[in-house]
Amino acid sequence: MHTRSRNLTNLAVSWHGIAYESIHSDIIQELLRDPEVTQTSILREKVSKVVEEIKFFPRYAHHVATSDHVGDILKRIYMLPEERVHIILNGVDEEIFKPEASKGTDFKWKFGIQESKSLILGMAGRLVKDKGHPLIFEALRQIFNESSTFRDSVIVLVAGDGPWGARYKDLGSTLHVLGPLEHAELAGFYNSIDVFVNPTLRAQGLDHTLLEAMLVGKPLVATKLASITGSVIVSKDIGYTFSPTVEALKKALYEVWEDGRVVLEQKGRSARKRALQLFTATKMAAAYERLLLCIAEKREDSNRYCTYKT
Repeated sequence: MHTRSRNLTNLAVSWHGIAYESIHSDIIQELLRDPEVTQTSILREKVSKVVEEIKFFPRYAHHVATSDHVGDILKRIYMLPEERVHIILNGVDEEIFKPEASKGTDFKWKFGIQESKSLILGMAGRLVKDKGHPLIFEALRQIFNESSTFRDSVIVLVAGDGPWGARYKDLGSTLHVLGPLEHAELAGFYNSIDVFVNPTLRAQGLDHTLLEAMLVGKPLVATKLASITGSVIVSKDIGYTFSPTVEALKKALYEVWEDGRVVLEQKGRSARKRALQLFTATKMAAAYERLLLCIAEKREDSNRYCTYKT
């Protein structure tokens, strides 16, 4: 991409993942690697990629960061001038993702989910390794073995497609693998759960599933990554964070269970309030529109940069 854009002027780029962030993800996955699995040279390759990006990024006129953390990296590590870095957080459709209890009830009826269970945990997205599914699989396996009360009073809904879908079936009837859902069905999914869990190991960008769950009014359980703690779960009022280890994730899940629905509903209201302030598609589109108009007004002077800020 850098080579193709070499001769373009006044170019704005939106970064949904940069090499420096991906190194963090690779380190986590290396720490969690099964000793029997061969180590790769990917970390060495990523360091070279970071150096390449640092050298080339100044040629772009404007950089859009989709999280506060990425914006900070672009300014501190990539040494880009502050006036050329613009933070525009991801947004999702607030007309689709909103609290609608009837949709949740219909969703549970459609998939045969028991209403009597005390707590429903939900996960959605690609069921692959770098999304943290080996981590939560092991955490749930251990919890189910340790506590029959937890196992018998909780339901876990998993929406998505990928190799870990088949593995989850080994955890028994407590866990329901729903398969991939249509965009419209996801609103019913979020409305059917009490808390949304995202064990991602990817440090890059902001995962849309977190924002969708927040807009529906659900609290979050997510990995303690800078992009998440810096922009999304900024306080315990919104949800729970954990270091990417089995023990830390188990502790967070036990805490969710002990807090129960009343506390989770309070956190969910706080999550929705923050999402309406920051993470709607309407706000994101307006921010990009203002930025692009600002850039267009200054296109004749390549030495001046738009100082747009959200």
